[in-house]
Amino acid sequence: MDAGNEKKISKKTLNKSFNLWFWGALTCFSQEHMQTFGYLASMLPIIKELYPNKEEQQKNIHAYTAFFNTNPMLGSVIIGTTASMEEARANGRGIDGETINDMRAGLMGPIAGIGDSLIDGTLIPILLGLALGMSQNGSPVGAIFYIIVWDLIAYFGQRFLYFRGYKLGDKAVSILIGKQGKAIRHAISIIGGMVVGGVLASWVNVTTSLQLKDSTGKVFLNLQKQLDSIFPGLLTVIVTLLCWWLMAKKHVSAIWTMIILIVVALLGVLFGFFNPGLKY
Repeated sequence: MDAGNEKKISKKTLNKSFNLWFWGALTCFSQEHMQTFGYLASMLPIIKELYPNKEEQQKNIHAYTAFFNTNPMLGSVIIGTTASMEEARANGRGIDGETINDMRAGLMGPIAGIGDSLIDGTLIPILLGLALGMSQNGSPVGAIFYIIVWDLIAYFGQRFLYFRGYKLGDKAVSILIGKQGKAIRHAISIIGGMVVGGVLASWVNVTTSLQLKDSTGKVFLNLQKQLDSIFPGLLTVIVTLLCWWLMAKKHVSAIWTMIILIVVALLGVLFGFFNPGLKY
């Protein structure tokens, strides 16, 4: 194709595509399609600009109807990379819909691995840990801090990755699924585990109020003191392992895990094992 007639996606269209992904990545979400429709919506303005003909639009948009699911925050780099490859396809550079689908399928897993470890396992626990420290004594500062900081990081972080993916094009694929990408995922998973462990040790504290008394009312067994002399924080470890076992081994959802914890807490208070210290 003549360089003078080469098609180029405008900055306005790229911005529109990114915003559609940011706000709509999880819209129309279902177990069958996951993020497919959010991905499809983000590519519509690009397809419309590159292919003025309606028949071409219908033909080329079909590549984005296949199943798609990854970490929504880091997944913006895939959308940017796709935009670059779609631009190359419109300019006749030997890229077809199958090539784009192969790229997308190849990046979904690695991006999900990096994103889940970096965002869900590292960044969010750090921000929540800071917010919890600011929220002591009922202060709303922690909640306000978390909402503002997370929204800023989410928006501008995704925006940076989207345009970086567009700039790198298919070069991003070799970076993300090659040896460098595997090393990054391994390092992040280690850091994520350390951060989660630190948050657990700092903010989760399960203790029992169970005491046994003799006929005179004198306490002869304080269970918590006995546990602390043997294994400080034992109940916290047990509860943590219980949650891990339910979700990782039995595939119980986070919501049902929380419901189970609430039931255990209520029964514990009812039978005197836990004491929330509430006064009425």
